Amino acid sequence: MESLELSTTKLRLRIPIAAAALALAAGSALTQGQEAQPAEQAQPPLAPLTIEGDPERGRQLAATCAGCHAIPGYRNAYPSFHVPKLGGQNADYLEIALQGYRRGSRAHETMRAQASSLSDQDIADVSAYLEGLDNSDQQGISGASANAILAGQQKSAACVPCHGPAGVAQASQWPNIAGQHASYLEQALSQYKTGEREDLVMGPMVAPLDAETIEQLAAYFAAQPGLHTPDEM
Repeated sequence: MESLELSTTKLRLRIPIAAAALALAAGSALTQGQEAQPAEQAQPPLAPLTIEGDPERGRQLAATCAGCHAIPGYRNAYPSFHVPKLGGQNADYLEIALQGYRRGSRAHETMRAQASSLSDQDIADVSAYLEGLDNSDQQGISGASANAILAGQQKSAACVPCHGPAGVAQASQWPNIAGQHASYLEQALSQYKTGEREDLVMGPMVAPLDAETIEQLAAYFAAQPGLHTPDEM
């Protein structure tokens, strides 16, 4: 079957009918396949687990967390910020956070690697253990000035319905932020703003905040007493 004819005056390309039909059908099938693929759907919001946690088993599992979260003042290498205090944090919130790291809706390579191997029961147990550790009267690490702390207090009205006027959460699915380290709070708020942390409430709340306001809010809540770094896990 001839498909190419060459003369001294012109070049003519003849595509056999069968080949042309096959190419057209392939292109049509590809287009239909692309159209048939559903658009990527947003993942459903995370919620506290409905299983009971075992604090004693959680204490044993939390030993793997000690290398960062049981060292006072320990810093994440890059980006640099103080790792959060976990002693006395709400279990429901911790369950949501660990599920987020496991699912990838919270961006932190080490935490995602740690959480990826945890079952729902593991998450419930670790969270129950950490919640059972007493809160404290410690403030978070912060180098903020008194003026920055005052400015943060004045701008914190939007935070109060969930986190309370002094950073003690109004419900257990939200975190206590009183006494949390300022640099960690800045990091968390910045990630909500960029979308590196996905949250249907926090994303829109933080979106309009500038860097100075984020620093001031972090300074205010870090200056309140609460949470602590356990001596061991």
